[in-house]
Amino acid sequence: MPELKTSVAEMVAKARDRIREIETPDAIAMMDDPNVVIVDIRDVRERQRSGFIPGSFHCPRGMLEFWVDPASPYFKDIFGQDKQFVFHCASGWRSALSVATLQDMGFEAAHLKEGFSTWEKQGGPIEFPAPKSSSE
Repeated sequence: MPELKTSVAEMVAKARDRIREIETPDAIAMMDDPNVVIVDIRDVRERQRSGFIPGSFHCPRGMLEFWVDPASPYFKDIFGQDKQFVFHCASGWRSALSVATLQDMGFEAAHLKEGFSTWEKQGGPIEFPAPKSSSE
C-alpha cells in the first residue's frame, strides 16, 4: 500500500488547532440551554448501541455539509437557526474534521472534544431509541 501524504491523526490535529473544542462537563451544562443545539453525527447503529444525548439532533456524517448548506436541496431548517451548534461523534475525531469543514464553509460551530465516549462517565444523561415493534 502506498504511503499516505497525511494521516487521519494529522488531519484531526490540524482541525483541532483551529476549531472550538468543548469539554464534556461544559457540554453537559449547556444541554438544557435553548440556544444550543447538540448535533450527533454518529451512525444510526452507534446511537442504537450506545444511546444518545437527550434532545440532540441526529445528522449522519455523510449528509452534514448538504444539510447545513442553504443552497442544497437537502438543507435542514434547524441549521438555519441563530443558535450555537455543538457537534459530536464517538471520540471527537469525526466531529473535529466535520467542524473544520463547516468552518471552511462559513458555518460556525464547536465540537465535543472527547466525543460521546466520556459523556455518561462524566454524568451526562443518555437515552436509547425506542425498540421497534414487530409490525414496523
